[in-house]
Amino acid sequence: MSFRILPVKTLLFLALCLSGRRGLASAPELKEQPKKIAVIGAGIGGTATAYYLRQEFGPEVKIDVFEAGTVGGRLATEKIGSDEYEMGGSIIHPLNLHMKHFVDLLGLSACKDVPGKMAVFDSEELIFEESDWFIVNFLRMLWRYGFNFLRMHMWVESLLDKFMRIYQYQQYGYSFSSVERLFHAMGGDDFVVLANKTLGEAMLEAGFSQNFLNDIVIPVTRFNYGQSVRINGFVGVISLSAMDSGLWAVNNGNKRVCSGLLYHSRAELIPAQVTSITFKLRPIKSGETVSLYEVSYTGESGSAHSMYDIVIVATPLHQELSKIAFSGFSPPIVSHFPGHYKQIVTTLVHGVLNTSFLGVTNDPSGFWVSNIFTKENKDISFYSLSSVDPVHIPDNYVRPPASAKKVWKLFSSQQLSEAQLGQIFLSWDAVRERKWLAYPIYMPPHQRPPFLLHDRLYYLNPIEWAASSMEMSALSARNVVLLAHHRWHGQESKIDQEDLHTRLRSEL
Repeated sequence: MSFRILPVKTLLFLALCLSGRRGLASAPELKEQPKKIAVIGAGIGGTATAYYLRQEFGPEVKIDVFEAGTVGGRLATEKIGSDEYEMGGSIIHPLNLHMKHFVDLLGLSACKDVPGKMAVFDSEELIFEESDWFIVNFLRMLWRYGFNFLRMHMWVESLLDKFMRIYQYQQYGYSFSSVERLFHAMGGDDFVVLANKTLGEAMLEAGFSQNFLNDIVIPVTRFNYGQSVRINGFVGVISLSAMDSGLWAVNNGNKRVCSGLLYHSRAELIPAQVTSITFKLRPIKSGETVSLYEVSYTGESGSAHSMYDIVIVATPLHQELSKIAFSGFSPPIVSHFPGHYKQIVTTLVHGVLNTSFLGVTNDPSGFWVSNIFTKENKDISFYSLSSVDPVHIPDNYVRPPASAKKVWKLFSSQQLSEAQLGQIFLSWDAVRERKWLAYPIYMPPHQRPPFLLHDRLYYLNPIEWAASSMEMSALSARNVVLLAHHRWHGQESKIDQEDLHTRLRSEL
């Protein structure tokens, strides 16, 4: 589907960002390093935070990572037979530079690519089915939607080029105190406005047709976020970028990045549920007082608490997901920020697809579509249906046709009933389900929480209220660690500065 060519300036960004990771962030310290830092949460955001903390604060600081569940968070696999399959975050974009760096750093590799095709289902038939031939796809799109599809690629690419600026800022150690300031540095007022209007509004204003939104754009946003074009424009662009070629995953599972970063950070994993964070003032020998954060938690051995110089919360502080109370703060810190997370049910089915359910009349052995997107229709019980490959693909692997028994993944808002599965599949012998509060319900405009909750208490997750992905979590981890580093050492000149090129000339 994609005919996107990377522009020269994007390639320059790639070279710049991969040539060295720390840039000017390693400026001479202005005071002694912190002794203890706590990270709450061991998903991709929390483990990336631990890794960057070790990079910025050095070998002596003690880093504790609290996790009540399993390392990886919303990155997880499920076993069917002798193979494992992705249940959570599944794809990585070729321009996700932090994820690329992590994979290289940890000695991991990309999973073998198995080409596939897509189609769009309207509850009765496939209204679009991708061909093996680029020119055929192009002519079909041109016939149905004019130049909307080509214009969409150009529109998304122009916004991704602006998005890439954040890597250069982070390369040189700059950080931002809010999502809005970070967005303004990337794309000026246009990016801030884009994040506060719906994707539908943004695309209609840009001249795209409603028919194109209904048939192509909405199925893509349903596939990626289980939501329509009422999501904010920025997360909509992130969703549409997933139509590019070159999408990849980590061999043996994306969750391996999390465990690898945790190991590389030399942090201590504490398997416990954090129950509260309390601000404390403690006297020292000089007669003065120091401020610390008391983290209380409950694990297998009971309740305990520890004191920390810096705390970074890398888990959502929302009603459905957080059990952390805050005390001793003035002004008070709310325990739950406004907004809700979207429930997604991931269902893996090892079975034979009923292609006639999709309106396909040809022999199922010739049906090779691997990703079926759906239009917004109350009669469709799922957001998407995909043929999935194991997280480790052997050299001799060939994806089976639809006529054979294989693993399919469905995303839906509710658990699929036996009757619904019976419509979609002719037979099956294994079903695995998992309910996720997967990502925010995007209803712009939305007031995003701050990165800074208190003097040395930080919050990683505000950025996912602009867009949720593995790379966005890694970008937020890098930003928050740089922010904590600069504020600890009083390096205010590295915070909320947008005139990067002017400042570089004076600093280098």
